[in-house]
Amino acid sequence: MKKRFHRQRDQRRALFRILLHHLIMNEKIKTTDERAKYLKAKIERLLSKAKKGELAQLRYLLKHLPKKSAYKLFYELAPRYQERTGGYVRIIKLPFRRLKDNAKISLIEFV
Repeated sequence: MKKRFHRQRDQRRALFRILLHHLIMNEKIKTTDERAKYLKAKIERLLSKAKKGELAQLRYLLKHLPKKSAYKLFYELAPRYQERTGGYVRIIKLPFRRLKDNAKISLIEFV
């Protein structure tokens, strides 16, 4: 069963589209553990597609990401990981929790 994150489908898609955009543009972000795990699977799948370097993959990225982050993923990040077969991002669990709801926080960044 798929994680729902207490959101409807469109809200969930928007949330992860924004998180993916910020991860690509800043190359690291802080978020909750559960979101980081879900985000890792998404970004690795997108980066694997971008590594192929074909127009169809660029169009796929433009469909799933904002234009700026799709171009950065395709033209800057994908060539950087061309020799690597997987494991493009890592999750580092931080020792503190979020004050508001005591959620566990992780740092997700490109290797």
